[in-house]
Amino acid sequence: MTDSSSILSGKRILAVDDEIDILETIEDILDSAAVDTAGDYETASRKIKDKRYDLAILDIMGVDGLKLLEETVDRGIPTVMLTAHAVNPEALMESIQKGAISYLPKEKLAELDELLGLLLDAHQKGDPPWKLLFEKLGDFFDERFGDGWQDKESKFWNEFSRIFQVSKGIQERLLRDKNLLGKGI
Repeated sequence: MTDSSSILSGKRILAVDDEIDILETIEDILDSAAVDTAGDYETASRKIKDKRYDLAILDIMGVDGLKLLEETVDRGIPTVMLTAHAVNPEALMESIQKGAISYLPKEKLAELDELLGLLLDAHQKGDPPWKLLFEKLGDFFDERFGDGWQDKESKFWNEFSRIFQVSKGIQERLLRDKNLLGKGI
C-alpha cells in the first residue's frame, strides 16, 4: 500500500471551500503538506494565477468550483473535486469532462489523506486515478446514485472506459520507446 503521508509531505496544496470548518479539517488532515486555503472564487482564482501548486482540492458549490477547475487544468494543476451538495452523476461527469483527476464526496473527508495519496501517486505514475477512485468508492457511488446509475449515460461511460484503456496502452508504449527515454518526455 502507498504511504500517503510521504507522497503528500511537502506538497503545495490549494484547498478551496466556502465552509471554514471544512478548510480547517483539510489542513488538519493534510498536516504533512503545505496547504493554502481560499474561501471564495476570487481569492482562489488569484492564488491559482499567482502560485504554483502540486494539487488543488475544490468544492463544487459555493465557490464556483467547476469554473476554478478550468483554471487549474489550464495551469496543469492536478485537481480533485470535493463536494457534499453536488454528489450526483451529472457533477461527476462534468468533473471528468473538465479534467479533474478525481471527485470525492465530503462524507469521505476522514479518508482524505489516504485517498489523495493514492490518487496523486497514481496520477504521477501515469495510472488512471479515476479507475482507482471507482475501485475505492464504487460501492459508495452505487449506493448513493442507485443501481445501474451509469446505464443512464452508457455512451459517456463506455467512451470513458475506452479512452482509459487506449491512453494506458499509449503510455506503456511511450515508456518503452528507446527514442524517448531519457529526454524528459
